[in-house]
Amino acid sequence: MSGIIVHEWIAPSGGSENVFEAIVHAFPDAERWCLWNESDRLQPIHETVLARTPLKGRKALALPVMPAVWRHLPKRDADWVLTSTHLFAHHARFGGPARDAPKLVYAHTPARYIWVPELDVRGDSIPARLVSSALKPLDRKRAQEPVAIAANSQFIAQRIADAWEREAEVIYPTVDVARISAEPQLNARDEADLESLPDQFILGFSRFVPYKRLDAAIDAGRVSDLPVVLAGGGDDEGRLRAYAERVHPGKVHFSLNPSDALLSAILHRATALVFAPIEDFGIIPVEAMAAGTPVIVNATGGAVESVVDGVTGSHVHDWSSDAELRAAVDRAVASDADACRERAKMFGADVFDRKIREFVASHT
Repeated sequence: MSGIIVHEWIAPSGGSENVFEAIVHAFPDAERWCLWNESDRLQPIHETVLARTPLKGRKALALPVMPAVWRHLPKRDADWVLTSTHLFAHHARFGGPARDAPKLVYAHTPARYIWVPELDVRGDSIPARLVSSALKPLDRKRAQEPVAIAANSQFIAQRIADAWEREAEVIYPTVDVARISAEPQLNARDEADLESLPDQFILGFSRFVPYKRLDAAIDAGRVSDLPVVLAGGGDDEGRLRAYAERVHPGKVHFSLNPSDALLSAILHRATALVFAPIEDFGIIPVEAMAAGTPVIVNATGGAVESVVDGVTGSHVHDWSSDAELRAAVDRAVASDADACRERAKMFGADVFDRKIREFVASHT
């Protein structure tokens, strides 16, 4: 059977792009479509007319025309269409025989800045809220077209039920568990950077932006009197450094933009990872567990579905409570490294590959 795989846009890196790549791996003969492509991966990929305009790559400016672009795709012949969506890709409609082909959706989330603007600053302005109120009925209408929807977590399946009024089965996103589990191969510079870090530490890893809540990792170190390592980079670095110096002076280390190998080594060495944001699923916690490292996660969000409280880490309801946070660190530190690694295997690439194939086969 011939198919078409659709994704929003292809950035040089990103979690949804990794899932799209895994879908392509599962269906290598399927055509690939996106609004525009900013990566050299996964060629050939067909782009829409937006790729030939000044709106290419300018997501905020292009957003108002995206629904119309998705509805006027060219004629194609396909037995099924599978869309990977976190904005409007599930609106996709081709001409020709593909128009009547079964459409399936893999949903990373209904558009956050339309449906849950309180979780996304892009949707938390008055103009954005006015636009979202107009887009909600259209988005819900288009979400009735697929024959089946898969969500990347139970958390997102509930959001789909609330926003789109559809049921969704859960297929957790692919995580490169095998790569993280392997012993990292470091060059001389990475070795030196790793040796400059403490033997034990609380880790926070992500882009340095406020909603990732890396200050929670600093707080976890403060209440447990453990050093902290913040790995990543971004505009929030200055604020994080100031906060660290104020509440945990001299004990917070920064590893700026580490290589994949160094990050893997840091994950292996960390005493525990703190992951405080409310995320749709959360790939980083699974990567930490693949390295044998327990994870302290927000009790709200998709990460609670991978991290087992008291077994592979701990859940935190109130990050402002030093007592709760200290107890969460204690539970995480007491977790078993082998249990973490076994848990991570449940989210490996082989599991995703099998389940996405079964999803398509069962609905076409």
